[in-house]
Amino acid sequence: MDGTLTEPLLDFPRIKAEMGIGQRPILEALAEMDEQSRHTAELVLLRHEEEAAVRSTLNAGCRELLSELERLGIATALITRNSRASVNHVLTRHELTIRVLVAREDAPPKPDPQPLLLACQQLRVNRDEAWMVGDGQYDIEAARAAGIASIWISHGRKKPFAAEPWKAVRDLHELRHLLSS
Repeated sequence: MDGTLTEPLLDFPRIKAEMGIGQRPILEALAEMDEQSRHTAELVLLRHEEEAAVRSTLNAGCRELLSELERLGIATALITRNSRASVNHVLTRHELTIRVLVAREDAPPKPDPQPLLLACQQLRVNRDEAWMVGDGQYDIEAARAAGIASIWISHGRKKPFAAEPWKAVRDLHELRHLLSS
């Protein structure tokens, strides 16, 4: 969601500092905490996610892309490491319809392939018919692990990770053009 459909607003270094986890990935650090520490850290994360949801703005081309997917009869899923509550807030705020939502409460987080496989199952789509679209390393790694074609949205950046996507596009407009090719 963040960085793919919406402009990224989460300040990960600030969140990690408030949680006291150093540079470790947030969800992986949470999984290793004792119950009390995890509860306290999750409150920090949920607060930041809610603040980002309230201030969220869609990436250019988001509505057009989702409309085109609907027109073409292509089922959609949103797979995120965010909480279900923050995602629902974003979807409601922007009046977006996504058929399947897989949040961190539903499956192990990306880069684990499980959330992608769960989405395919719920959409009744074979993994060789699916595309995983994302702007991050975990998106591409999860797709590779699930055997699903991946499309990396660069937003004009150089790829800062080793995993290779099936295709790369600059933005959602370019992704929409890829659908018609």
